[in-house]
Amino acid sequence: MTTHASVLLKDYTPPDFLVDRVTLVFDIRPEETRVTSTLTLFKNPDKSKISSVLKMDMGDFRILSVTLDGRNLSAKDYQADGKKFIVPDVPDRFTLETRTLLCPEKNTRLEGLYRSSGIYCTQCEAEGFRNITPFPDRPDVMARYTCTIIADKTTCPVLLSNGNPLEKGDLPDNRHFVTWEDPFKKPCYLFALVAGNLSWIESPFVTRSGNQITLKIFAEPENVDKCHHAMRCLKQAVKWDEER
Repeated sequence: MTTHASVLLKDYTPPDFLVDRVTLVFDIRPEETRVTSTLTLFKNPDKSKISSVLKMDMGDFRILSVTLDGRNLSAKDYQADGKKFIVPDVPDRFTLETRTLLCPEKNTRLEGLYRSSGIYCTQCEAEGFRNITPFPDRPDVMARYTCTIIADKTTCPVLLSNGNPLEKGDLPDNRHFVTWEDPFKKPCYLFALVAGNLSWIESPFVTRSGNQITLKIFAEPENVDKCHHAMRCLKQAVKWDEER
């Protein structure tokens, strides 16, 4: 079982770098998943003295490539030790792209991206996102996320992430993709991905403003008939949230 060091309020310091946008592409294949992460970072304007050294959290994964503002970095241009990812000299605002190789089938820590009962899913709270890609994994770094999931249509017919589906389509070799965009800033521990053979129930709901929306709850096919109580609770929760 993974244990985390305590983080005390008295030791808090604001982050040196903030993240504006996060664009993720998950290419899910048997035994390995390749993740391309594109981050727009900038120095924290509320801090007067900031080093030009970028320090981010990372997990035990393989880094395939690193690009800073379109320039490929060699292994000697950054440091990566399985805990910290460091680039020694970065500008005030820049784009960082990293490609990482994950093995969710072998992830027994159940943090980051793992596969359980044939379903790919993420656990990012409290510090699991760092096991997907290098990132300032802390709750005061808020960003907007776009996520594209690519997987086999037979084993993963359902591809879910945060926000709204922007685009979907078929690809060669019986594969398909869905792109999701979350318009609201959030910390990385709220990022979520689920891909697998899931069924769902759905029900219409009229919001307080009069818009009709569709609510869906996903589950394993053998459990989907058990979700009707959850749907009733979800409707009550949405109604309560709108009226309070």
